[in-house]
Amino acid sequence: MADVIRVPNAKIALSTASVYPERTPDAFELAARLGYDGVEIMVGADPVSQDIDVIERLSDHYEVPVLAIHAPCLLVTQRVWGRDPWAKLLRAQKAAERLGASTVVVHPPFRWQREYAREFETGLARMRDETDITFAVENMFPLRARGNDVVPYAPDWNPIDYDFPQVTLDLSHTAVSGSDAMEMATKLGDRLAHLHLADGIGVTNKDEHLVPGRGNQPCAQILERLAGNGYSGLVVLEINTRKAASRTERIDDLAEGLAFARLHLAAST
Repeated sequence: MADVIRVPNAKIALSTASVYPERTPDAFELAARLGYDGVEIMVGADPVSQDIDVIERLSDHYEVPVLAIHAPCLLVTQRVWGRDPWAKLLRAQKAAERLGASTVVVHPPFRWQREYAREFETGLARMRDETDITFAVENMFPLRARGNDVVPYAPDWNPIDYDFPQVTLDLSHTAVSGSDAMEMATKLGDRLAHLHLADGIGVTNKDEHLVPGRGNQPCAQILERLAGNGYSGLVVLEINTRKAASRTERIDDLAEGLAFARLHLAAST
């Protein structure tokens, strides 16, 4: 009997960060044009990304659902939605509930956010008890200075060995940290609830977010493993297109990323 192609229920979303320096409305337009299943909103400096009323209208207009909210956790977004990290997470949760998204992506606290870091595990557990939204903690990476690793996150840049029931695996971050992405995926098992699909070659201190297949990360193997396991979480294309020579080149990169994901999520059985 010929092999049967089985495609899991995982949806493929476009991160709004993938269209930068274009804006959040452009991400909805391109997600609709290219056939993505939805978008992940990177809440950032773009005022539209912060305005849930506008996001809701964009989603309705383009008929593109919001599948995830990435809370404003970056250094450059420290003042977005206020400065209280718990208030940011609560606002992200409320946004996800209103928009029908299933997941909030959150980074580990910065080391200087001492009280937030100290309460991070227990605080997230309390929030999980109060909502159906998944809080997926993302793997980050250490920085290297004069031959030493400097870890700006607490309890750690790597959430795998901590009590987080849901984790986001970012394949650009595994390149920066020099991690074995396949080993991380294996250790996570069912805790791997969210995938940031990107690539990298491991340039020191550089978070590359290449189009999958253009670096040395096992992007195809990870997708094929998830397909074989019946993965039902989200796959989110989160790539850097800011150096695209034209809008056409940016669109080509986004189309290539989607085609890569769909191809390797098809498992032969």
